Amino acid sequence: MMLIALALQAAALPPGESCAALISTDAIAAERRAATNRSVDGRACLGLALVAQQRFADAAPAFEEAAKAAELKRDGNAARYWAQAGNAWLAGQNPAKARAALDAALAAGTLDGLERGEAALDRARALVAAGDTKAARADLDLALVDAADDPLAWLLSATLARRTGDMTLAKNHIAEALRRSPDDAQVQLEAGNIAALAGDEAGARAAWQAAARIAPDRPAGQSAARALTQFAAAATK
Repeated sequence: MMLIALALQAAALPPGESCAALISTDAIAAERRAATNRSVDGRACLGLALVAQQRFADAAPAFEEAAKAAELKRDGNAARYWAQAGNAWLAGQNPAKARAALDAALAAGTLDGLERGEAALDRARALVAAGDTKAARADLDLALVDAADDPLAWLLSATLARRTGDMTLAKNHIAEALRRSPDDAQVQLEAGNIAALAGDEAGARAAWQAAARIAPDRPAGQSAARALTQFAAAATK
């Protein structure tokens, strides 16, 4: 949700005037205030308020309305709102709509730096879901330039490389993800997956043990714990 976090920062205004400030204290009140405001800012605020309540499928259309209104006004922020819509669609488990929104965001040519990198990263996620790994690779390469400090970019790049058989790239990029976020169970899980595929049993065991320890009650930690059972099974043979 990096793009949403960036949007909240950009929405900062003097106390009492900020959508972000109200959302931080009462997201439902922010939603109510923004619900009847059809302006660009009103639609964007509604989207952010709904995201704060984890109502992603409701937030995405609000961001799209903000994007369309911004295009009509030619205020230069349309691409940002399209990117936020795409991010929300992804969180709402709708990669097809996410891709369409992110296509619009990146086609505008007005995003740069971290925002462009995060939008490319999100589109890569949507493309992977659609099975278009070639296009996803291109977007991940862009994300690794513009959003190089985001460990998720390196994690997803490593995962895609593993799935497509490029083990050298997978190893290099998971190392970058580990350097940036060693306490992320998903990163450790993927490090174990890559090590296992490369025949590095000790590396796989260490990474999966780390993932299981970091997040024992979350999917990544549980997947790592299941992966570790293969070693116990082998020891009993």
